[in-house]
Amino acid sequence: MADLKNLIRTIPDYPKPGILFRDVTTLFGDAQGFKATLVRMAEPWRGEPIDAVAGIEARGFILGGALADRLGCGFVPIRKKGKLPWKTIGQEYTLEYGVDIIEIHEDAIRPGARILIVDDLIATGGTAEAAAKLVQRSGGAIVGAAFVVDLPDLGGRARLEGMGIRCEALMAFDGH
Repeated sequence: MADLKNLIRTIPDYPKPGILFRDVTTLFGDAQGFKATLVRMAEPWRGEPIDAVAGIEARGFILGGALADRLGCGFVPIRKKGKLPWKTIGQEYTLEYGVDIIEIHEDAIRPGARILIVDDLIATGGTAEAAAKLVQRSGGAIVGAAFVVDLPDLGGRARLEGMGIRCEALMAFDGH
């Protein structure tokens, strides 16, 4: 995994002082690294029946669409409020300084559909938890959640696992 980890750029003091931003766009830009990432992300889920991958805006779209193709299932975009063109349902989540909302189309997930949630990184878990709640409110069953990067010091993975959601991450970075 060290080879993939070396393809992730760390940007100090972004978006604010004291934060080490883990930039996966450098990994996405490396053809072999991106391919290896997708192969490794798909592997734990190969034996699971999955109806759709739900990708969280925006880097989760890049990963989610490609994983849906590899897993032979559909794709559901989870977007920020006001970005989807049809009737939506939304879920609030807390940010450091306020509240935001993510949405899906109200007919995106059929009752009982088995859904894998995907994003590039799990930090505090607020967005992923909101995505899980959206899937559940839509009648979907969460198979699990997959990420490239886990920042364990921030507790997001533990938060999802506390909800009974299986989580897989390719790598972890200490600190934040």
